[in-house]
Amino acid sequence: MATLLKLLDCIAPPVGTAGVQAAQALDQLTKPRGSLGRLEELAQRLAAISGRFPPEIRRPVIFTLAADHGVVAEGVSAYPQIVTAQMVENFLRGGAAVNVLARHAGAEVIVADLGVAAPLPAHPALLSLRIAAGTANMAKGAAMTRREAVAAIEAGLGLVEAERGKGLDLIGTGEMGIGNTTAASAIVSALTGLSPVEVTGWGTGVTEEGRRHKITVIERALALNRPDATDGVDVLAKVGGFEIAGLAGVILAGAAFRIPVIIDGFIAGAAALAAVRIKPETRHFLLASHRSTEPGAEHVLAALALVPYLDLQMRLGEGTGAALCIGLARAAVKILGEMATFKSAGVTDRSACPLSSPRSPSWRSFP
Repeated sequence: MATLLKLLDCIAPPVGTAGVQAAQALDQLTKPRGSLGRLEELAQRLAAISGRFPPEIRRPVIFTLAADHGVVAEGVSAYPQIVTAQMVENFLRGGAAVNVLARHAGAEVIVADLGVAAPLPAHPALLSLRIAAGTANMAKGAAMTRREAVAAIEAGLGLVEAERGKGLDLIGTGEMGIGNTTAASAIVSALTGLSPVEVTGWGTGVTEEGRRHKITVIERALALNRPDATDGVDVLAKVGGFEIAGLAGVILAGAAFRIPVIIDGFIAGAAALAAVRIKPETRHFLLASHRSTEPGAEHVLAALALVPYLDLQMRLGEGTGAALCIGLARAAVKILGEMATFKSAGVTDRSACPLSSPRSPSWRSFP
């Protein structure tokens, strides 16, 4: 716990002039002010969060954490639990969607086992940070102990700390774990006060009957475990998953080290909600990659006051949305670094026109 507490003391809202410098620089580029819309917002936020102007993206990393869930025993998933281990092997072979999109974006994927139930063969690219062979069944008791939840969070902290020493400058969040939309729905319900009916979706593709059963299981788990909504660690311990708690640690570490954190979809969003409940200032370092089609995702975005950069009707997870957003982030940084200014290009600025307005676009008011 000492490691976590020490890191939490380092998290504070971004300070410095880098964001202001980025905004001023964007207004000098050869375009109408604000005409690149949220791409300009993204450039400014990357500068403000990192404290660097111009911002750079040299080594983005997607952390894809894997673990299993005891609640799968309640029949909440369309896939058997063994698929978690099989997909981890797919990640390691580079054959999953997140691998393809990460290669396209020029990002590295780091795969960590925080608690996959089935044994995984040794692989040089697999980081073994196992807390246990999956969580307990939250419908029959707490998913994990508080000590286990803290250990999972600190495993995520350690991942970021290790990669920070290798030049990590942009974090993507990803996950794999059959049953984890059930855990994420329970987390979101506990932290927002919304009912499981409002935040629970179809996950891996269960039928409507399966969704109703899933809701019943979540309701039972919440009633039995009574997670404390004021305590993010307690919520993770009572109804979470090792990979979700690990992602909360990744997010907290990003905030502590002033590294922008791209939230993937619904499950990573649940981890972000828990991280923000643990340390509210964490929200200043988050970027929402896309709008997942999981019903709870919209509530997560609202609770975090984030507007996603993409809406592609995706719901895969793994870090796929984060990978696509890394591509946008690279584009935003290149706009700042490579686009000509009015002065350098010899183009007349609109400020020469008496009808031009000095007002900045509304996106400058991001949190």
